[in-house]
Amino acid sequence: MTESGDFWSLLLAAAGLMLVLEGLLPLISPQRWRSVSEQAAKLADGQLRFLGLLALLLGGALLIFSLP
Repeated sequence: MTESGDFWSLLLAAAGLMLVLEGLLPLISPQRWRSVSEQAAKLADGQLRFLGLLALLLGGALLIFSLP
């Protein structure tokens, strides 16, 4: 497979894994998921941006250190 094919295959696998992980909390505990969602809706824009940046940096670091 070409490098481009490997990239898209890996990206698709990562997206699938993300969806699986995102679906666990609402599946296991819908009330807790609703509570967390309501709390997130109450956060200020700056707080949400910070959490988004933190998730992006942590995810990027995991990708960098996990790839060969």
